[in-house]
Amino acid sequence: MKHKKYLNYAVDTLEKLVNIPSPSGFTENAMKFMKKEAEQMGYAAKIEHTGCLVVDVPGESKSEDILCLAAHVDTLGAMVSAVKPSGFLKFSPVGGYTMQSIEGEYCKIHSRSTGKVYTGTVLTTAPSVHVYDDARTQERIEKNMEIRLDEKVFSAEDVKKLGIGAGDYVSFEPRFEHTKSGFIKSRHLDDKASAAVLWGVLKYMSDKKLKPNQHVKMMLTGFEEVGYGAGWLPEGVTKILAVDMGAVGEDLTGDEYHVSICAKDSAGPYNYAMTNQLIKLAQENELAYAVDVFPHYSSDVAVAIKGGNAVAGALIGQGVHASHGMERTHEEGLYNTMMLVMAYIGLK
Repeated sequence: MKHKKYLNYAVDTLEKLVNIPSPSGFTENAMKFMKKEAEQMGYAAKIEHTGCLVVDVPGESKSEDILCLAAHVDTLGAMVSAVKPSGFLKFSPVGGYTMQSIEGEYCKIHSRSTGKVYTGTVLTTAPSVHVYDDARTQERIEKNMEIRLDEKVFSAEDVKKLGIGAGDYVSFEPRFEHTKSGFIKSRHLDDKASAAVLWGVLKYMSDKKLKPNQHVKMMLTGFEEVGYGAGWLPEGVTKILAVDMGAVGEDLTGDEYHVSICAKDSAGPYNYAMTNQLIKLAQENELAYAVDVFPHYSSDVAVAIKGGNAVAGALIGQGVHASHGMERTHEEGLYNTMMLVMAYIGLK
């Protein structure tokens, strides 16, 4: 790998980032971490009024047009909706996932009133085959799920005394693992993997004292998983390239080792010229790539356009298996994505 150093940086950054809880709307600490990383490289970075982080990267071109390279750091999570008389917690999902994918998962409860963090476990209301006749057959839906607190509580009043109540965020443990065979297993690779890839590109430009071929605004959004992350874009942006993830599965050509170039998703086709350019660059640079159509997927590009921004948009990202579940990608997928971003902004 030509730029293995920067892939390693991206993976190290990813591990740190996935371990910072950041369900949609609760991303301040993740944004601050990424802001500090960018500033240490010498870039001007600002957390905007929307909660987005924008890093300004001046380019070689004198054109006033600006390219936005966007990823998101918000993840799936939950919010406490009620405290049961038993002291267990009811919760409401943040983002779209199946209850099967979080059953048995360890979690953290973030108290709004005290700032304290408590641990717990997501379970069904019939969690043991030794006790419940329907433990195996109970439908895994919101009303049949609850959180067991790791505190000595016997009532709703006991929980209230801890400062836990409706509206408190719940984050799921990522369980990050980087295997010797190059796989990266973790929750929240969607889309913290791509945020780390973009910061790998930043690190490369900073170390080599290079500029992109155009003015770039790198933007991290914090509400993508709930559908309105990039509704606001920095002034002057005319193109947006979302670096998110490539879905992997039936009727799709991508995998964990390729960079996926999305031609169309549930919101419609991506910009024809931008998509063609990305395909051409992948071919010219001999990258492992796939072109795909994602029927159950949408990105910050659609949000930006629907928000009234007059922009052209495209989407790429490393293949992620079991997205919105126990996710996995590979070093090769991250590397191919990083190299395609570099090629798109004129870096060698």
